[in-house]
Amino acid sequence: MVITSLGTYAQKTFDHDYWESTITAIVHVESNGNTNAVNGSCVGPMQISRQLVKECNKILRQKKSSKRYTLSDRKSLTKSKEMFYLFQEKYNTSGDITRAIRTWNGGLHYKTSRTNRYLRKVKDAMK
Repeated sequence: MVITSLGTYAQKTFDHDYWESTITAIVHVESNGNTNAVNGSCVGPMQISRQLVKECNKILRQKKSSKRYTLSDRKSLTKSKEMFYLFQEKYNTSGDITRAIRTWNGGLHYKTSRTNRYLRKVKDAMK
């Protein structure tokens, strides 16, 4: 969405430039840029789970889009970013970067105490 002031969004579009430093830091922390990285059930440069792919496809269906992501799309940095944007557009409409980082690590119902270390790592990588 287009930012009218930091963290405030217009309704129709999504500004990818706003998220670029966050995504770059997440990629660094998650995989150091390795598109073939695997950690348990999470795969790719942003360590995307099967559940996130499923959720993104659900969001796309709700938007009446014919586009769908596959599990192999997790290895594509471009498609991983698209999934990040889609997830943030749906579940982080205020554009809160801290919330974005915490949900990326701990899911929609994250526990603050369990995401503090990850938040620090990503914020440090953003510097």
